[in-house]
Amino acid sequence: MTDNGTGMTAEAIAETFVPFYTTKTTGSGISLSWSRQIMRLYTGTVSVHSELGEGTTFLLRF
Repeated sequence: MTDNGTGMTAEAIAETFVPFYTTKTTGSGISLSWSRQIMRLYTGTVSVHSELGEGTTFLLRF
């Protein structure tokens, strides 16, 4: 999944999969952590690549 948003800072990328981490004013920040755990249960992976001003890509490998 790729977007063309503002991208993420290096700090945000480092914290992306930490439970309850969020940059939003609403929401729990748990979804990406759960997604990663589910993927690991099925021997998959989730990775993120982002550049400021370019957007963000999440890659799920099953």
